[in-house]
Amino acid sequence: MGVQEIADRIKSRVASAGFEHSVKFDTGSDGVIVIDGATVSTADAPADCTIRLSLDDLDSLIAGDLNPTMAFMAGKLKVEGDMTVAMALSQLLG
Repeated sequence: MGVQEIADRIKSRVASAGFEHSVKFDTGSDGVIVIDGATVSTADAPADCTIRLSLDDLDSLIAGDLNPTMAFMAGKLKVEGDMTVAMALSQLLG
Protein backbone atom coordinates (compact mmCIF):
# COMPACT_ATOMS: atom_id res chain seq x y z
CA MET A 1 0.00 0.00 0.00
CA GLY A 2 1.30 3.43 -0.92
CA VAL A 3 1.38 6.70 1.00
CA GLN A 4 -1.67 8.08 -0.84
CA GLU A 5 -3.79 5.00 0.00
CA ILE A 6 -2.83 5.25 3.68
CA ALA A 7 -3.60 8.99 3.67
CA ASP A 8 -7.01 8.28 2.14
CA ARG A 9 -7.73 5.66 4.84
CA ILE A 10 -7.05 8.07 7.70
CA LYS A 11 -8.89 11.10 6.28
CA SER A 12 -12.25 10.09 7.75
CA ARG A 13 -10.71 9.48 11.20
CA VAL A 14 -8.97 12.87 11.15
CA ALA A 15 -12.04 14.79 9.99
CA SER A 16 -14.08 13.71 13.01
CA ALA A 17 -11.35 13.54 15.67
CA GLY A 18 -11.01 17.20 16.64
CA PHE A 19 -7.22 16.87 16.44
CA GLU A 20 -5.67 20.34 16.89
CA HIS A 21 -2.00 19.71 16.06
CA SER A 22 0.15 18.93 13.06
CA VAL A 23 2.01 15.66 12.63
CA LYS A 24 4.19 14.43 9.80
CA PHE A 25 4.68 10.72 9.12
CA ASP A 26 7.99 10.54 7.25
CA THR A 27 8.53 7.22 5.46
CA GLY A 28 11.77 8.32 3.78
CA SER A 29 11.86 7.75 0.04
CA ASP A 30 8.26 6.47 0.08
CA GLY A 31 6.94 9.94 0.96
CA VAL A 32 5.19 11.79 3.77
CA ILE A 33 1.71 12.16 5.21
CA VAL A 34 1.01 15.43 7.01
CA ILE A 35 -1.98 15.70 9.32
CA ASP A 36 -2.74 19.33 10.17
CA GLY A 37 -5.87 19.67 12.24
CA ALA A 38 -8.64 18.14 10.14
CA THR A 39 -6.68 17.96 6.89
CA VAL A 40 -4.47 15.20 5.52
CA SER A 41 -1.90 15.78 2.77
CA THR A 42 0.95 13.95 1.08
CA ALA A 43 2.79 17.23 0.45
CA ASP A 44 5.77 17.87 2.72
CA ALA A 45 5.19 20.66 5.25
CA PRO A 46 6.49 21.67 8.68
CA ALA A 47 4.74 20.02 11.64
CA ASP A 48 4.67 20.12 15.45
CA CYS A 49 5.94 16.55 15.49
CA THR A 50 7.61 14.28 12.94
CA ILE A 51 7.34 10.51 13.19
CA ARG A 52 9.86 8.59 11.10
CA LEU A 53 9.06 4.98 10.24
CA SER A 54 8.92 2.61 7.29
CA LEU A 55 5.90 2.54 4.99
CA ASP A 56 5.12 -1.04 6.10
CA ASP A 57 5.23 -0.03 9.77
CA LEU A 58 2.99 2.99 9.07
CA ASP A 59 0.49 0.72 7.34
CA SER A 60 0.55 -1.66 10.34
CA LEU A 61 0.21 1.26 12.76
CA ILE A 62 -2.84 2.68 10.97
CA ALA A 63 -4.40 -0.81 10.73
CA GLY A 64 -3.98 -1.26 14.49
CA ASP A 65 -1.56 -4.17 14.07
CA LEU A 66 1.46 -2.30 15.46
CA ASN A 67 1.47 -0.92 19.00
CA PRO A 68 2.98 2.60 18.83
CA THR A 69 4.66 2.33 22.24
CA MET A 70 6.24 -1.02 21.41
CA ALA A 71 7.33 0.29 17.99
CA PHE A 72 8.98 3.29 19.67
CA MET A 73 10.74 1.11 22.23
CA ALA A 74 11.96 -1.26 19.49
CA GLY A 75 13.33 1.63 17.43
CA LYS A 76 10.90 1.09 14.54
CA LEU A 77 9.43 4.53 15.10
CA LYS A 78 11.36 7.72 15.87
CA VAL A 79 9.73 10.89 17.16
CA GLU A 80 11.13 14.38 16.62
CA GLY A 81 9.53 17.50 18.04
CA ASP A 82 6.64 17.65 20.49
CA MET A 83 6.25 14.22 22.09
CA THR A 84 2.85 15.15 23.58
CA VAL A 85 1.51 15.60 20.04
CA ALA A 86 2.71 12.11 19.13
CA MET A 87 0.95 10.72 22.20
CA ALA A 88 -2.26 12.53 21.24
CA LEU A 89 -2.28 10.59 17.98
CA SER A 90 -3.79 7.61 19.79
CA GLN A 91 -7.19 9.28 19.39
CA LEU A 92 -6.75 9.08 15.60
CA LEU A 93 -5.23 5.63 15.40
CA GLY A 94 -7.39 3.90 17.99
